[in-house]
Amino acid sequence: MKPKQMWILGGGLVAVVAIGIAASRGDKGVPVQVATVARENIQAKVSANGKIQAVVKVDITANVMGQVTALKVKEGDLVKKGDLLLEIDNVRSKAAVESLRSASLAMAHDFETARARLEQARKDFARASANIKAGIISQSDFDLASTTLRTAQAAFDGAQQRVSQSRADLAGGQDALNKTRILAPMDGVVTAKRIELGETAVIGLQNQPGTVLVTISDMSRVEAEMEVDEASIPTVKMGQTAQVRIDAYPNQVFDGVVTEVGGSPIVQTNVNEAIKFKVKVMIKNPPSTIKPGLSNQADIFTGSRDQVLAIPLQALVMRDIKLKKGETFAPGAPREEEGVYVLEGGKAVFKALKTGLMGELNVEVLSGLKGGETLIMGPFKTLRELKGGEDVRVDKRKKIEKKES
Repeated sequence: MKPKQMWILGGGLVAVVAIGIAASRGDKGVPVQVATVARENIQAKVSANGKIQAVVKVDITANVMGQVTALKVKEGDLVKKGDLLLEIDNVRSKAAVESLRSASLAMAHDFETARARLEQARKDFARASANIKAGIISQSDFDLASTTLRTAQAAFDGAQQRVSQSRADLAGGQDALNKTRILAPMDGVVTAKRIELGETAVIGLQNQPGTVLVTISDMSRVEAEMEVDEASIPTVKMGQTAQVRIDAYPNQVFDGVVTEVGGSPIVQTNVNEAIKFKVKVMIKNPPSTIKPGLSNQADIFTGSRDQVLAIPLQALVMRDIKLKKGETFAPGAPREEEGVYVLEGGKAVFKALKTGLMGELNVEVLSGLKGGETLIMGPFKTLRELKGGEDVRVDKRKKIEKKES
């Protein structure tokens, strides 16, 4: 539900001031509280809760399976790109590389032999071609030289393919061996370590729990990942400023800017959850001791207006649109209208409004009022029971004065 509707339907946060019974005093009209419609500054904002996280972080998983034989870091350690984080048992990988290297050498020897035979076959065929033209050798001898050349060429091509394959196998084995040593991919802080010395690292698969070994985060650039409800998300835009409060740092406010607005809802765990969208707010001045996962609240400033005609939110009411005789509602047309009651000639008069920017306690009036009107503010129960046209009087004991700002 939108904040404006919550005020209208729920009555806002303004306390109801007890008033005397008009009949006991002999006064005519329903006692009401009033204020003068004036111009104000309005600051609209969206508030949301979230968690702190690094803008850049890397979840490191294993590409080979094996027992962790060396663990060089712990949570909170600063690391540089290329630093050794951990080692996985490499005995099998080393043996595989040695075997593949030997096979590659054998393939290289076979390739050289095949090349030498091909060169000899080419020379023999060239000689046979010249001799058959001179009538020195028979056709069968020439055919034999031709067949020998084709056989040598096929053997050479096969040897060349086997050499290429053996080199690829060796490169793959060497890569697997290299991956038993896991190095830091960037500068940062070890913000999570989920493996211990002697445990078995399994090959990491996308979205599979338990496969992340170490997380490295760049905590020099952090953001608040917020969950904004569906009623407020249309007003949130990239580049808007924000103020972030982190529970771990009481009485401190950090400036921020919206860097990402989710285009699809956050996946709900049950059907009764409110629909929310992910919004990221970059924190401009994070403390050096900040850590990921800290709870925070943020106010995202979605707009402002200076010296615009405005009224308090609690004065807004909704009432059914009255149709003239014979009229009907068009498909999809609103059945209610928002507005306020003003005091005119001792009576409550309904004024339909078109509202604009909504602040924390007030809302901009785009049309329907000119300023200077006497606005009926309450009491809440009375305001909601008015229909328009009732005799009203100002409750002298609780008159709300509204000054121009």
